[in-house]
This record gives sequence, C-alpha cells and structure tokens, in this order.
Amino acid sequence: RFAKVPVEVDISSEYRYRDPIIDPDTLVMAVSQSGETADTLEAIRIAKRAGARVVSVVNVVGSSIARESDGVIYTHAGPEIGVASTKAYTSQLTALALFTVYLRQTRGIGPESETKDMIRHLRALPDQLQACLARADVIEQCARNFKYIVAHSAIYLGRSYNYPSALEGALKLKEISYIHAEGYAAGEMKHGPIALLGSNTPVIAIVAQDDTYGAMLTNIKEV
Repeated sequence: RFAKVPVEVDISSEYRYRDPIIDPDTLVMAVSQSGETADTLEAIRIAKRAGARVVSVVNVVGSSIARESDGVIYTHAGPEIGVASTKAYTSQLTALALFTVYLRQTRGIGPESETKDMIRHLRALPDQLQACLARADVIEQCARNFKYIVAHSAIYLGRSYNYPSALEGALKLKEISYIHAEGYAAGEMKHGPIALLGSNTPVIAIVAQDDTYGAMLTNIKEV
C-alpha cells in the first residue's frame, strides 16, 4: 500500500509446503523474536536456495537467523521475560513500519508530506502507549467485568491492519489465561461464527479512527 510493492505473507511452518514462486528479485523477510525458530530458519534456507535475498527482523543479536540472513533489522526489545511477549510484537511491527517508510522514500512513492506524517505518527507511539498504560484502573475494571462471566471462549475482531492484532490478542489470552479465544476478520463474523456467540461470550473489538471505523461499529451492533 505505501511502497507499491506486491507482498505475500506466510506462516513459516507452512512455507515449505507451498512451493512459492520466488527468484533473485524477491526479498524474503523473516520475523523471529529469538532468531532460533526452526521453521523460520528452514524457510529462509529454502528461499536462499531459490536465489532470494533475506532480511530478518530479530531481537537476539548473533542468533542463527541473523547469521544466515543477508541483512538484519534488530529490534533491541530486551530479553523475553514472559511467554506473552507484547514488547516483541510491537517492536517488530514498528521495525516493519520503519522499513516500509524507508522503502517508500527510496522508491520515491507518494508526496513527501505523507511520508513525514507516517514518521510523525511513529514518533508519537511511546507517549501514546504511556497514556494507555496510565489508565490501569480502566483496564483492570474491564478485566474484572469479564472475570466473573462463566466464559469458555472469547472472540477478537479487527479489520485491515487490526485483523492481525486481533489474532495476536487472542493468542495472548490463550497463553496467559488458558481460555479458548479466536481472532476473526470482523467482516467474516456474520458468515457463521456469529452463531456461536452467547451472553457469556466476551467480544473484544479493535476499533481504529480510520476507514474501517464505520464498518467496525456495524460489527459491534451485530454482535
């Protein structure tokens, strides 16, 4: 969207089975917190045998994936203390966004004002995160509201860029609370999954002030 380059996304463990069409003009980007993920390591080896160049986004300096890549973007997020490493996820997203900005600039895509606007928003992220975390009382109250519901499953909804974050949110809930959770593309809810919802099913919707805002409100009303 921003750099006008066709992109495909693969789960590393599925990459080897897809027989992807790549050549020396293909750039493969590997994302791994540890830099030692076996499936991701195998995927980049397959890509390199096909002649592709590999740039990895990893946290651990000198890791196997970093050593076998043609280029590395280190996230410098610090050691992984907990299983639900949200700092790894957010730093990876930020690194990929910065790479997008750089590629957009080098390709001369779009007006410079839009590029500067993207950088301005990225610079604002730390303060925005602090403001969100400062509302610990509100976050805790939301959690308490759900705590006493006899819930066996939770649904996360998002559209566009927020769909992957819905998947990530569901993953975090499973890892920490041992509750079944699913992330869905919000537009697909009415095609079956909405039938599974009941009064004891928590639904977490990611609603951004962008072109998905109106559609997300419709999804919330449907839910």
